[in-house]
Amino acid sequence: MNGNLKPQENKIRLWVGSILFAFVLSIPFISPVKQYLSIPDEIVTFHNESPIELPNLGEKSHIASSSQAVQAVDSSVFETKDSGNSQLMYEVAGLPIKKVDVSVLDDMKVIPGGQSIGVQLHTQGVLVVGHHLVNVADKSLSPGEEAKIKVGDILLEIDGKPIKEMKEVRPFVEKAGQQNKSLDVKIKRGKEIIDTKLTPVLDDKEEDYKIGLYIRDSAAGIGTMTFYEPKSKKYGALGHVISDMDTKKPIEIHDGTIVKSTVTAIEKGNNGVPGEKQARFSVKENQIGSITKNTPFGIFGKLEETIKNGKNDKPLPVALSHEVKEGPAKILTVLEDEKVEEFDIEVVSSVPQKFPATKGMVIQVTDKELLKKTGGIVQGMSGSPIIQDGKIIGAVTHVFVNDPTSGYGVHIEWMLQDAGVNIYKQTREEQKAG
Repeated sequence: MNGNLKPQENKIRLWVGSILFAFVLSIPFISPVKQYLSIPDEIVTFHNESPIELPNLGEKSHIASSSQAVQAVDSSVFETKDSGNSQLMYEVAGLPIKKVDVSVLDDMKVIPGGQSIGVQLHTQGVLVVGHHLVNVADKSLSPGEEAKIKVGDILLEIDGKPIKEMKEVRPFVEKAGQQNKSLDVKIKRGKEIIDTKLTPVLDDKEEDYKIGLYIRDSAAGIGTMTFYEPKSKKYGALGHVISDMDTKKPIEIHDGTIVKSTVTAIEKGNNGVPGEKQARFSVKENQIGSITKNTPFGIFGKLEETIKNGKNDKPLPVALSHEVKEGPAKILTVLEDEKVEEFDIEVVSSVPQKFPATKGMVIQVTDKELLKKTGGIVQGMSGSPIIQDGKIIGAVTHVFVNDPTSGYGVHIEWMLQDAGVNIYKQTREEQKAG
């Protein structure tokens, strides 16, 4: 939300100043849940986690290029070194996708979002988010660690039976513990499938059988709708991957839903401390769509109904990355209740990317009203659509910790691609091949 990511080949001119850190505008996740506990299916109020600061990158932090190390600000981009020839890209069957002489279809239009949305994801299998010790006789041990199960592993099966929810684990553990047997466990680690044996032990203090693992089967938070295509109702939101708060790895989803969300308060951002939206939603009510993909460019799926933002509900054309210009633009986002408002920003720089890549734009908030209310870009604003010259050009994704008026945006081109919306005319090479 995944592709193999490498540094960009083109220089991004960051906002000149003392910007040394960046913070991803990640969806706030529910705090870690203990073993075998499920997330309540009720109205949830979200208050974002405290920001994660990056190591000081020094003077080089003003320019991110393919010839230097690029520090990740979310788990969709890794810190790598490069000789100067590679760039961020997706790969399909090991082959990079490259565009040649592309342009947008004449009738290609999508409807901008801006609505605050609640997000609930269900993981593929059950995610291991930590280990804990079990008190046995005069010692403490973790059966999960002894079984060589690692944080970030996904429990797929126990004794040949698929596991989809945490509550399905408990009966297996109790039965195996009472019979003094081991569990045959199938786990997924990256692309590798591993079989191992896990032996529950009786905790002397709690008088209960334990496996020494903290696990989670779902995550929830808030973000912003970016766009939807009116005919297919395919949508895109957030503009960046959702990662687990403990493992820091992208969440591999089984399914998920998006619902209407109400913003209840705004905590204003200051230098060194990004602001945040606080919002609430019901995971039982107001469902508006499904989630089928979580990629470096956001979450994607299909709406169950047409939604309106009340500000700009007409379909707009889209701009490819090379068509985005430095200069004035606007964003759509919610600061209060469910009201979508329009605010002025400036596109400080934009990279005409040839391959799918995150962080394609540097933006700065210039709207006096928005600055007064939020201090700039705040957490929960991820996915707010960026509009320039009547076209949707991208979405807000990050905020700079030391300058909350500024941050990153992703080009809409890559979000549309991941949503499964065809926006390109045939290239000359494709026409010849046909």
